[in-house]
Amino acid sequence: MTKVINRSKPGSCAKHLSSNRIQEILMILPMTIGFLLFSVYPIIWVIRWSCFNYNGFSTPVWCGLDNFIRVLTRDPAYWNSLLNTFIIAGLKMLVEIPMALILAVLVNNARLRGGKFFRVVFFLPSVFSIAVVGLIFSILFSAFNGIVNAVLWELGIINRNISWFGDKTHAMFVIILVSLWTTFGLNMIYFLMGLQNIPKSLYECASIDGASPLRQFFSITVPLLSPILQLVLMLSVLGTMKMTDLILVLTNGGPGGTTEVVMTYIFKYFFSYGDNAARDVQFGYASAMAVVTAVILGITTLIYLRVSRKMQSYDE
Repeated sequence: MTKVINRSKPGSCAKHLSSNRIQEILMILPMTIGFLLFSVYPIIWVIRWSCFNYNGFSTPVWCGLDNFIRVLTRDPAYWNSLLNTFIIAGLKMLVEIPMALILAVLVNNARLRGGKFFRVVFFLPSVFSIAVVGLIFSILFSAFNGIVNAVLWELGIINRNISWFGDKTHAMFVIILVSLWTTFGLNMIYFLMGLQNIPKSLYECASIDGASPLRQFFSITVPLLSPILQLVLMLSVLGTMKMTDLILVLTNGGPGGTTEVVMTYIFKYFFSYGDNAARDVQFGYASAMAVVTAVILGITTLIYLRVSRKMQSYDE
């Protein structure tokens, strides 16, 4: 029997491991630096200035928890904007999630002609600039020369132009519609990825047992897509909570601030924009609102994760 002799020099393994460790550190160093500069430092900056009265130019004045007390007790407009945010998120998910799932099932069907074409068409709105999309839809829903009103006139559905951005109900409808159009394609792709990982043998066995396509959908497809569904729900809620540019372009919070969402409300105090242009910039108060909103988002996420974990353990 031939004996294998290790002729490596003493300490060579240690040097090799050390060089690998250095390479690993160098590879993650750029991302770590970026994370510290663009995520950790802004968070610390916001938390710090939330305890000051500061407009970016004058000398900061320490005010303790006064900004937080103002948010929690003396600013109903902030809570109205937060309520609008949750309303948009809830109504949007009621339509978006079922529609994305159904379209994913249809596109995943091998018998559908042009399946790849429909995948591209449905996903395409997700790559458009939100500002451009908002501008296009603001023109489409214009009260006097908009295409939507013209089509409704021709169909005989209306006998006078609808001011889509003149009241809260119509404006919220347009916001939800545009937000839905820009995001359902991405969620469809998530569901499509999950569908392609489901073994075909399960459907074949169900067909042999006499299960209808509808029964297969609720007994096989939906349960096996539950992890993807949980991810899509969480991303949809967090994405809607961070909605800013679409509201600024479409309604700018109007009419009269009734369609303001929480991020646009905070944005206007940071940059003295829109309805808040006549007021002074209030970095301190805007920072306090950002901290409160972050806490609310964190609590919402934790509650959702806790509930989804319980539901998953119950299903198992």
